[in-house]
Amino acid sequence: MIVGEAIFFLPFVILRVFRPTFLTVFEIDNLQLGTAFSVYGLVAMASYFLGGPLADRFSPKRLVIFSLLATALAGLILASIPSLTTLTILYGFWGLSTVLFFWAAFIKGIRKFGGEKSQGQSQGLVDGGRGFVSALVASSTVILLDSFLPVSADQASQNELTLALSGVILVFTVLVVLAAGLAWIVLPNDSHQKTTSSEPLSLRGVKKAIKHRSVWLQALIVLCAYVGFKCTDDFGLYAKDAFGYNDVQSAHIATISFWMRPIGAALAGYLGDKFIHSRVTSICFLILILGALVISTGMLSGGVFMFIAITLASMSLGIYGLRGLYYALFQESKIPLSYAGAAIGFISVTGYTPDVFMGPLMGMLLDNNPGYLGHRYLFGVLVGFGIIGLVASILFNRESSSPNKIVK
Repeated sequence: MIVGEAIFFLPFVILRVFRPTFLTVFEIDNLQLGTAFSVYGLVAMASYFLGGPLADRFSPKRLVIFSLLATALAGLILASIPSLTTLTILYGFWGLSTVLFFWAAFIKGIRKFGGEKSQGQSQGLVDGGRGFVSALVASSTVILLDSFLPVSADQASQNELTLALSGVILVFTVLVVLAAGLAWIVLPNDSHQKTTSSEPLSLRGVKKAIKHRSVWLQALIVLCAYVGFKCTDDFGLYAKDAFGYNDVQSAHIATISFWMRPIGAALAGYLGDKFIHSRVTSICFLILILGALVISTGMLSGGVFMFIAITLASMSLGIYGLRGLYYALFQESKIPLSYAGAAIGFISVTGYTPDVFMGPLMGMLLDNNPGYLGHRYLFGVLVGFGIIGLVASILFNRESSSPNKIVK
């Protein structure tokens, strides 16, 4: 739970909580930030693909520790508030450090932990625990940012905001290093895996995985769910642009979503094991669609805090419920563990393509349509992806429950 979230503190969690402050301090707009995200996504796509075979061969413990330390090293550069060019290079580096050596090994480890009958609870509890860690850190660092400012956020100068954000980044960096130390102490050594093996990395597992129609549908489900997750990056800026909240107030709005993650992921995982994962996935997509419709149709234009909080909280339950389920779908598709890493890598290459296109898309929509309008367009896009994900979930359920399905 801890290492699974700590790896993304620097590239993503900071932005999700402090996006308005980040844009101000780095003196960039949404499109420029989105371009940096795209570089991350492009590097990550190749890393997901190559990371699957790596996870089937090397020790997860060593991969995880190396990934955390490399990610933290780049955090020191981020704390210096570098130029846009350096920032973009950093995101490209993080696309390598947080994915190639980490992601497939992490997901494969969770699948082993869950066994044959508890994949929903395993995936849901881990993602819910990651959400709790993220929410706790996010809420604490919002207070920390406020304490670093000598005056209120409304009155803070550019230099004061810069020093405060730099301090927050250093705190996140230290937390990532501590997570690496925890992994060194707690994670078991895989004595059965020999990193000195002379057998070359093979793509045979990938070839086997892509023969399953359920793998393609699961990739589409992950893609649509991840678009929803990327849209949570906008919650803080949405509160500022649409309702005039200051940087600290908008950060508090953003943390509402964080606290829904442990509830949504764990609950969805439990319900998925009790009923059927793909059916609960369909319900989560319906919740996501309804929440996005409320924003995209302008129903929140009045700006009543309680309505805003309820809408973002309920939509977050659907989004994070999907995160607790979309890898548990392996239990239904019955992909063999022998090439699970390859299947995870392939699904991730497709499923996480929003890392490439959502940043620029968000930037164009928000920068070209100031105020509430840009956010309405963004969540209108989310409605469309939600509908596609809903259809894919229904088709996945039919495919996995087919009596003619044979897994080799």
